[in-house]
Amino acid sequence: MIIENATPDDLAALLAFREEAAAWLSALGSDQWRRPYPADRLLKTIESGTVFMLRDEGATVATITLTEEAEDGLWTADELKEPSMFVNKLTVARTHAGQDIGGTLLDWAGDRARRAGASWLRLDAWTTNEALQRYYLSHGFEHVRTVREGGAVNGGPRVSGWLAQRPTRLADSSLTDLALAPKPMSPFG
Repeated sequence: MIIENATPDDLAALLAFREEAAAWLSALGSDQWRRPYPADRLLKTIESGTVFMLRDEGATVATITLTEEAEDGLWTADELKEPSMFVNKLTVARTHAGQDIGGTLLDWAGDRARRAGASWLRLDAWTTNEALQRYYLSHGFEHVRTVREGGAVNGGPRVSGWLAQRPTRLADSSLTDLALAPKPMSPFG
């Protein structure tokens, strides 16, 4: 499998991934991702170079966003002083579910973050999705706290405030990494 930077041509696939995941989650009884994510906002993250696509024999099978930017209101000022990178919108196509592709992408993200100079790989997960929270815990993340105050980036109340982190680490990966090399993080946080 190949991981590479997303391009604007991937926008439709990313939106379709989100819709597919929302429908699957809804069938499981979760309200996660029911509100559509604004296409213009997603395009900006693609153009910033923080969205990555995992492809298998030409088919796009997963995506992950990895950024230095924390969502407002989640992490404390002291935590934000620590060199960290943040995982967002990790999504695996249902056709490739059950293969721990998400775990492979988390290891890749932790390696990439480490090479950029980060000490922590952090994320915020859906507050009511306990299965997802257990998944992250099973992949070495530790729950930090749950934040319920504030608003969501795509409108409405905050719904993704279960915060977790794990130390970054170099990892051997089975992925062919064609993504642009990570830029070193600013030493000033």
